[in-house]
Amino acid sequence: MNKFIKSKTASFVLPFLATLLLFVVWELLVIIFKIPAFNLPSPTNMLGALFTYREQILINSFRTLWTTLLGFVLAVGVGVALGFFIGYSRLAYLTLYPLLVAFNTIPKAAIVPLMAIWFGANAIPATLTAFLLAFFPIAVNTALGLDTVEPEMKDVLHSMGASEIEIFQKVGWPHTLPYVFASLKIAVSLCFIGAVISESVASNAGLGYLIVQATANFDIPLAFAALLVLAIMGVLLYGFFVFIEKKVIYWVR
Repeated sequence: MNKFIKSKTASFVLPFLATLLLFVVWELLVIIFKIPAFNLPSPTNMLGALFTYREQILINSFRTLWTTLLGFVLAVGVGVALGFFIGYSRLAYLTLYPLLVAFNTIPKAAIVPLMAIWFGANAIPATLTAFLLAFFPIAVNTALGLDTVEPEMKDVLHSMGASEIEIFQKVGWPHTLPYVFASLKIAVSLCFIGAVISESVASNAGLGYLIVQATANFDIPLAFAALLVLAIMGVLLYGFFVFIEKKVIYWVR
């Protein structure tokens, strides 16, 4: 049993079995308590809506996916650059870090209506909301990774004549990579949350928009089908970064 748990197969089989068990229990509870579909649809109703509205769901899924990925790419670029700046400069840390914390405490849902006024009900608010939610953990984890490099190791390399750039290449960057990948796995989930929040308030397409329209029409199975697609996309992107992490920082286990 322990051998199976430690195997790579277990990481795929066990989540699949847990999900299957959840759906079975969910289906039985809906049948036993006779819960109507407009309150809580069963998994079969949800899958039926997924098949019936597959084209509509597919179009809106692509909209949510590309706005999420665009916001994520922007967050990675800005977050990593800002994290390096804060991690290497004490002045930047004292100046910028409190501002980042203050900005992160502002609920992003409160900013979405303003972005709708500025940019209109399109993909821009969703992209920016995804970016705003994701760049903070990336910047903080990157700065933390650089800040936790052992000073003794830097001193040894300095004594051997290494420059700051060489120290960064040999020590700083490899030491920071686990922190960066940890933040990426968190940030990609936050990007989906930000995009859907914005789409539900200020958009003319996307899964968030579809969920709002479905609930307004009391088509709850469709809303749950859209939520299911969101969960699948989030898991796939999370798994993608786990795979890349194992390939890039193979020395960390």
